[in-house]
Amino acid sequence: MPNDVVIAQTTSDDEELARRLARGAVENKLAAGVHVDSPVTAYYWWEGEINAAQEWRISYMTTTDRLPALEAWLHENHPYDIPQWVTLPVTGGSEPYLSWVVEETASS
Repeated sequence: MPNDVVIAQTTSDDEELARRLARGAVENKLAAGVHVDSPVTAYYWWEGEINAAQEWRISYMTTTDRLPALEAWLHENHPYDIPQWVTLPVTGGSEPYLSWVVEETASS
């Protein structure tokens, strides 16, 4: 079961948008749960310049089966030209928690 669960992450420079991206994924059963972290300062290259911005990290607990639908939904709802999108494999954890993630994201 642990190999079925992944954490996918993106960021937003707007706290309210981060909350909408979190809630929408849960409402659509694309993620079992989502964490919106306190703001972090991001430094990055964009259009040939170094930029700094305050961003909120959004972490989605989902499954490999739901990951393509979550990614497509995120790209439809995220205003960035190139939103951060990374996935982290879950290689272990509490069996009841991992089972909950799988159950809550199961397609209807």
